[in-house]
Amino acid sequence: TRRYTSEILPIIGPERDIPAPDIGTDERNMAWMMDTYSVNAGFSVRGVVTGKPIVLGGSIGRNSATGDGVAISTREALRIRGIDPVGATVAIQGFGKVGYWAAVALEGMGMKVVAVSDVNGAVIGFENVDALWAHFLEHKNLDAPGTDRISNIELLHLDVDVLIPAALSDAITAQTASGIKAKIVVEGANAPTTPEGDAILNENGVLVVPDILANSGGVIVSYFEWVQDKQNYPWNSDEVKTNLNSILMKAFHEVEEMATTRKVTWREAAHMLGVARVAEAHKLRGLYP
Repeated sequence: TRRYTSEILPIIGPERDIPAPDIGTDERNMAWMMDTYSVNAGFSVRGVVTGKPIVLGGSIGRNSATGDGVAISTREALRIRGIDPVGATVAIQGFGKVGYWAAVALEGMGMKVVAVSDVNGAVIGFENVDALWAHFLEHKNLDAPGTDRISNIELLHLDVDVLIPAALSDAITAQTASGIKAKIVVEGANAPTTPEGDAILNENGVLVVPDILANSGGVIVSYFEWVQDKQNYPWNSDEVKTNLNSILMKAFHEVEEMATTRKVTWREAAHMLGVARVAEAHKLRGLYP
């Protein structure tokens, strides 16, 4: 990590490209990156990366942020479909940084997580997420008492209200999309749906909340962390969660309005909004030199 950081020093910085953790990295890696950059700068530069340990300028709520954002998106999507979140059933592909925290937040909202998976397959029949997680930490598997094993494909095809692919890319393909019975797909992973799979879901009337919106909670709270580092003033948990909810709700409703007004998919609507903002900013700045 330190060698990699030393090689990219010219292109990162607190006012330039700011790295954040993803698959295979955690707050320890971000601490090493911050320290390596700071040693070369000659003073502590906390804002050069996000996802750091709290004691080094990290933010409360950063670890759970992506999952929290997925849960907020799920709640709002259920509202649009006229389904009461309390008691709504959810299947989650993946039980890592995104899937676990999404499951915790969803249960906190009153939803029922009925299935989760890891690389070895999926399980159903567990009492609650916390009990399953405790078993996983101790035994390194999901085979808690009372659970039954199913395949990852079977998880995708469960008859639930919401399906959340929160593992790797290309989970929903032309081969798997046709069997999906969920009314809503909330993309917790990056690019979990192929274009062919996406077309089938749209044809079947499944509401797909795209990754660029649904899993943006982590990036949003990374921004919050950077702001706190710039201000030298840490926020409390309520401030982080309130601001995350506010920003995500605003973005969600803008995408909903665009999709409805322009009669496009939610994925198309989200990208249309993003491209329009970049185009407007580019036009206002003009050309130079």
